Amino acid sequence: MQIFKKIFLFYYEWFKNLTSTSRKLWILVFIKSILILAVLFLFFPNILNQFETQKQKADFVADNLLE
Repeated sequence: MQIFKKIFLFYYEWFKNLTSTSRKLWILVFIKSILILAVLFLFFPNILNQFETQKQKADFVADNLLE
């Protein structure tokens, strides 16, 4: 648990020492990253769930990569 606290404090201090403009830009980067991930998860379903075995999944991916 101590390691998580150290990691959090490291980034907290780094963020606190940024200039106002840098802070706003990093907040914008984080928000855009979250939005991109949300769009990916919502609009691009996991089509590999239709297969039961790893072999079927591997064959599907290999066939589509080679087309």
